[in-house]
Amino acid sequence: VAGRSFNPEAATEESAALLSHLEALGGRDGRFLCHIDLHETTDTDESEFRPAKAARDGVAFEPGTIPDGFYLVADVTNPRLDWHAAIIDAVRRVTHIAPADPDGTIIGEPVLQEGVIGIPSPRSLGLCAGVTDAPYATTTEVYPDSPKADADICNRAQVAAITSALDFLLAERRAGGGAGGAAAKAEL
Repeated sequence: VAGRSFNPEAATEESAALLSHLEALGGRDGRFLCHIDLHETTDTDESEFRPAKAARDGVAFEPGTIPDGFYLVADVTNPRLDWHAAIIDAVRRVTHIAPADPDGTIIGEPVLQEGVIGIPSPRSLGLCAGVTDAPYATTTEVYPDSPKADADICNRAQVAAITSALDFLLAERRAGGGAGGAAAKAEL
């Protein structure tokens, strides 16, 4: 996928270094249970990045909106909604969850459940969350420019996302549930 960092070939020096590191660990496929890609969106995405991207691509810039709040991006081919719900529930104690737009989407993508949108397989799109084939994978989005948040709140929300995701998987392993078999063979 043109312009994305994690195609079969890396598009940037940083993504090439990560892919090389994953290969040194034994490969990026079948080794990881969980993959959390931490993102933040700032006002400059709308005022600088998106207009520059449109100019680069030779298309007209169409102003959009930045979701006000925390949300997750799930793979619609493997949504793991119980895991995503556990993350949203933990993050809600730290910051607000982005509401759906009037059309029921966030950034034009369908809302699968509160605070979770669904996209095609991240690997098929060359996105960061597809760099491994971890069965539990998501991308977080925080908005530090929100009038309801700041950098500290966003950092704490990201930590809550990570710890709740891992706590869920550890509880599943202890209970012998969904993540148990895979977790025995994969690295947390």
